[in-house]
Amino acid sequence: MRRNDREITEGPVIDQVIRSCDCCRLGFPEGGGSYIVPLNFGFTMEEGRRVLYFHGAKEGKKIRLIRELPHVGFEMDTNHKVNEAETACGYSFRFRSIIGQGHVCLVENLDEKRKALQIIMEHYSSKRDWQFPEAAVEQTAVIKLVVTELACKEHL
Repeated sequence: MRRNDREITEGPVIDQVIRSCDCCRLGFPEGGGSYIVPLNFGFTMEEGRRVLYFHGAKEGKKIRLIRELPHVGFEMDTNHKVNEAETACGYSFRFRSIIGQGHVCLVENLDEKRKALQIIMEHYSSKRDWQFPEAAVEQTAVIKLVVTELACKEHL
């Protein structure tokens, strides 16, 4: 990281930044470029590792890329605000962000899918006891990202 003075290294603070974000973008290498998709997500710790869960349709480009390329990049950000100044060069932008990499896979086990959907719903609602119809769980793709590397940065 070029600006070490903006780096966040404390685990609990990093977790708080993740929890304050409302969108996570997954980036897949594709051909000579990248395919980036914004997703709702949930966050938890499993066996000492950060894990992100996502949901969506069971078919499409994202699902195909997960099967073909299980290593992804991701990005999320929050706390946006413009710092105004008297001159254009004095302006800056406040933020907190996370970038990282990890291994992604589709969750097939129905119990794990329900658990992941609970984690996603808790992220947005703070409620922990959602019920999901069996058919909905079966028809929903659940994606698991195990984080292997990340960097957290803030500019306040």
